[in-house]
Formats: sequence, C-alpha cells, structure tokens
Amino acid sequence: MSIPRIVRVTKRFSFEMAHALRCHDGLCAHIHGHSYVLDVSIEGTPAHVPGSPKDGMVIDFADLKRLVKPIVDRYDHALFLHEAERGTVRTEEALFGRIIFTPYQPTCENILLAIVEELAPRMPEGARLCKARLQETATSWAEWSVAAE
Repeated sequence: MSIPRIVRVTKRFSFEMAHALRCHDGLCAHIHGHSYVLDVSIEGTPAHVPGSPKDGMVIDFADLKRLVKPIVDRYDHALFLHEAERGTVRTEEALFGRIIFTPYQPTCENILLAIVEELAPRMPEGARLCKARLQETATSWAEWSVAAE
C-alpha cells in the first residue's frame, strides 16, 4: 500500500496593526491595536530532484517568506480603517502616514480573506495555498482553508 505523498508546510509571521470597526456596537469601534500572528500553509508533493538543493521540498521556507513578507510589511504598524472614515483622518500628517483604507469592515475575517486572495495566485507550480490562520489576540483568530479535492 502506498501512502499519498502530499505534504503541508506552514510558516508563521507576525506583525503589529491597529484598526477600528466602523459603527461597531462595542469597544472595537475605537482605534485599537493587536499583535497579529499569521500562519500560512502550502501543500504539494515534495520535489524529487536528486542533487538539487530543493530536493525533498514542497517549497523552500525562504521562498515562502519572500512571497508573504511584502504583505506583512504593508500591514505592519499600519492603521486599517473602512474607507468611509477617510474624511475623519488628517492623512497629510505624518502621524497618519501608514493608513490602509478598505471598502470592507476591517475585521480579522476580512483581513484574512484579503491576504488569502492576494497570496493564492502567487503560489509556485506544484504547490497551493491550502490554509491560513490570522490570530488577533491570544484567544481569538480566523481560519481559512481550501476544500479537499
């Protein structure tokens, strides 16, 4: 009996970001920050290229880092707000130099989906993004995963 040769590899990233939930009925309506943890999982068949430094890898962790880091760098130390808040912020001031305005409510779930939508098309041949998890607090997170084929 042979076992499937599909392997899932995961790399963890972290960043600091603030947000506020427009018209929320609780404390999250106010600007507040989180230490986010993003786990990105890729699956595929490990390469079988004897003699290659990539032999036995689904993806080199350094390559995965290069794919995800530009996204993490854009969010790190940014303030994430709904675009309807644009008029309430003095964007010309340096204090507000790292604001991301978005057409959706900047919830953990929506931020995760935005990351997945940006990252999934960047996967190398033979690998696919299969799971992502964005942890907002020590006890709260959102997860996305692709359905099994």
